[in-house]
Amino acid sequence: MTVFHSEIQLRETHETEIIDITSEIQREIARSGVKDGIVSIFVAGSTGAIISLEYEPGLIKDIPALLEQLAPKYPANNYFHEQTWHDGNGHSHVRASLLGPSMTVPIRQGQLIHGTWQQIAFMELDIKSRKRRLFITIIGE
Repeated sequence: MTVFHSEIQLRETHETEIIDITSEIQREIARSGVKDGIVSIFVAGSTGAIISLEYEPGLIKDIPALLEQLAPKYPANNYFHEQTWHDGNGHSHVRASLLGPSMTVPIRQGQLIHGTWQQIAFMELDIKSRKRRLFITIIGE
């Protein structure tokens, strides 16, 4: 069994930006030499998320719009996090908690398993621009 670790560094991101990382994940699978197994993608940080979606312009707008309904940015003082830290990103933490920091996807015959219109993406949820690090763990044979 092989365990392969790597890291993908993203350029500086902005709030609600969604970045398709599918090809980068597939590239890491090829580098690992694993033919059958799983890949785990994890963002280090409590205001980023790993999601699966059809990466198309409509959904790139729909997902942030839905998150605004579920965990609105304003008024910021509605969040206990904001009352404690006064950093303006209570909604960012709530949104990230809803979406989650990681995803595990199967690998078969050296290929990431996903639907025809399904991609893996990173979503920035913080109010501050950040350079993000995604940690990739591939396990298999």
